[in-house]
Amino acid sequence: MGLFSALLGNAGTVSQEELLKDYSKLLIAGEEIEMGFKLIRDVFIFTNKRLILVDKQGVTGSKIEYKSISYKSISRFSIETAGTFDLDAELKIWVSSEQTPSIRKQFNKSVNVYDVHNVLATHVLK
Repeated sequence: MGLFSALLGNAGTVSQEELLKDYSKLLIAGEEIEMGFKLIRDVFIFTNKRLILVDKQGVTGSKIEYKSISYKSISRFSIETAGTFDLDAELKIWVSSEQTPSIRKQFNKSVNVYDVHNVLATHVLK
């Protein structure tokens, strides 16, 4: 992921090896990481059981919030692909019956948003 893209708030793909190295302690028995993305310091991880949002806070990033969202609590989601002049694609996720998306993430063009859509659809539409 390029620095310019990251500064604009666009997420890039993170390897499974790096995610396992840094976040395996969050996983329960039988849980596997399917894909993950990094946005400057924050990370979001799709597992076979839930979505994990990692929010590093403060100047040093030593305070970290780990938010788990079960797929069954996601009521709807959308993806918006990057256009010719757009720098990013966007993911929106609504949790429960909220009127506005609880989660909004932007991806740089290196991320295939259809892969993100497939992971969500596979788990949410079970």
